[in-house]
Amino acid sequence: MKKLTDKEYIQELIAEGEHEHQDFKFEISDARKIAKSFSAFANTKGGRLLVGVKDNGKIAGVRSEEEIYMIQAAASMYCQPKISIKTKPFNVEGKTVLEVDIEESPIKPVYALDEQNKPWAYVRIKDENIQATIVHMKVWQQIKAPNGTLLTFTEKEELLLRELKERRRISLSQCCKLCKLNRQKATDLLADFIRFGIISPIFVNHHFMYEWNKKEL
Repeated sequence: MKKLTDKEYIQELIAEGEHEHQDFKFEISDARKIAKSFSAFANTKGGRLLVGVKDNGKIAGVRSEEEIYMIQAAASMYCQPKISIKTKPFNVEGKTVLEVDIEESPIKPVYALDEQNKPWAYVRIKDENIQATIVHMKVWQQIKAPNGTLLTFTEKEELLLRELKERRRISLSQCCKLCKLNRQKATDLLADFIRFGIISPIFVNHHFMYEWNKKEL
């Protein structure tokens, strides 16, 4: 099989566009903003940044060593826990495009620090970095529990199942109201259902809903 040139390889990636596993960055001007992308990829299924590529796919090239430094700083200083990344430069018609690979983290959540050093966790939805919800946080907490978490079917679980069969999807607020639960208990219940594959979180109209995986019931 013929090995692709740098130009052919990068053009193939650009042709994919931005998606769940790929983001274009025209320039790196703020390490903290890049940490958001790293958090989102690390908390989802991994991905890559193509630095020196505009949103429309046009190649601009990496313009300075400072950008490379900020990428490393984003991973080691502004992500908690710090993450390991792989960078590789490609020469495309005299311009450098930097591929930055981010693996899915085995330890979640990975936080990005904001300007006040406050930690925020993100997930990758299509071509966007979206702030993780308290339900995401609960799922990750349950996964890390040393003895795991059992799912017991009480009246509340049965009620949620009935509502899901009828509605197909439900919000956290609807879960609180329909199941007569406070926010913390409703969060625990939705997290249990996600972890056991009964429902999946979906992003609809700028907020998360929880959709019944029909095959699981």
